[in-house]
Amino acid sequence: MIEIERKFLVSHLSFLSLATKKNRIVQGYLNSNPERTVRVRIKGNKGFLTIKGKGNESGTTRMEWEKEISLQEAEQLLTLCEKGIIEKTRYEIPVGNHTYEVDLFAGDHEGLVLAEIELESENEDFTKPDWLAEEVTGDERYYNAYLSNHPYPTE
Repeated sequence: MIEIERKFLVSHLSFLSLATKKNRIVQGYLNSNPERTVRVRIKGNKGFLTIKGKGNESGTTRMEWEKEISLQEAEQLLTLCEKGIIEKTRYEIPVGNHTYEVDLFAGDHEGLVLAEIELESENEDFTKPDWLAEEVTGDERYYNAYLSNHPYPTE
C-alpha cells in the first residue's frame, strides 16, 4: 500500500512507437485535498476508487489504496466529483526492468505529457530514456488532483 514513484515531463513523442499498451482514462476527485485525495477513475472499461495520503518531503512516497469497482459505479461517482474532470491517454513503455506510464492529457490540459515510473525503493536505479525531460517529482503543479482545479499550463 506504499507507492514509490518518480515523475518527469516528456520532451518528445518518440516513446509512442515503443508502447505495449494504451488506455483512455477519465478521472475525477471526490476530495482533492493533498492530505488525502479520493479519486474515481475509469480506465478502459474498468472503474477504480483510489485513496492517496500525503507524500513524503521528496514527493516520491505515499500511502495508496485502490479498489476496483464496476464501470457503472465509477460513472455514477464521477457525477459527484469536484469540477475539473481529467481526460488522458496512458501508454505503457517498457524500459530496462521497469515500465513507464506516459500520459498524454486532453481537454484543459492539452499539450501536457507526463511520465511516471514506480520503484521498489526511493534509491532504486532505473534507466532514463532520451524522451524524458525535467523531473517534477514532488511538484504539486503536476499532481492530477492539482491539475483537476488548474488548467495547463500550470499557474
